[in-house]
Amino acid sequence: MIRTAEQLQTDVEQELRWEPSVRSEQIGVSVRDGIVELDGHVGSFYEKWGAERAALRVANVTSIASEIIVDIPASEVRSDDDIAAAASNQMKWNSLVPDTIKLKVSDGWVTLYGTAEWQFQQEEAKRIFGSLLGVRGVSNEIQLKPKLTATDVKAKIEDALRRDAQIDAESITVETNGSAVTLRGEVHSWAQRQDAEHVAFDAPGVSSVANLIEIRY
Repeated sequence: MIRTAEQLQTDVEQELRWEPSVRSEQIGVSVRDGIVELDGHVGSFYEKWGAERAALRVANVTSIASEIIVDIPASEVRSDDDIAAAASNQMKWNSLVPDTIKLKVSDGWVTLYGTAEWQFQQEEAKRIFGSLLGVRGVSNEIQLKPKLTATDVKAKIEDALRRDAQIDAESITVETNGSAVTLRGEVHSWAQRQDAEHVAFDAPGVSSVANLIEIRY
């Protein structure tokens, strides 16, 4: 069901109140030309990230424009050396983050670089570093270096879609161009559309997914 801008704004505001990692009273929500705009001030990058993810969970939200500013409280300000040391320890103790991923810190901003084979390894690195005290933001410059060909990736995504009980795999087509994947077809809900995108991103070496699947209610 198509939602009006006012209904969509209300839905996002309610989802922000539902998200435990977010102080929703500090975040403003508006909807313009179908795009959800978030603004305000939060105390950590992790809270900003949580607000953005919460907004994207709402039905009929296709994109967001985030102007949320991270203001680190004085008691939580850390030097770049402290952040780098803590981040390095997190990497050593997390089996999901390969040692080919490196980092640098400048004025509280963490930049991830190096290589990874899987998209989820990038996401895990961003998640753990974003939750560290004193981090103002995270930039992802990690390059995906898959061991599989584009044809292999296409076959693996199609197999994974068929295994997913929530998705009608027969209504979705998969196209690959190097590490880029395009999904086309029709599903019956936004959740199914997102599930298909997540399946594609979980394939080794996938760096981007263009989700062109349409929703037919």
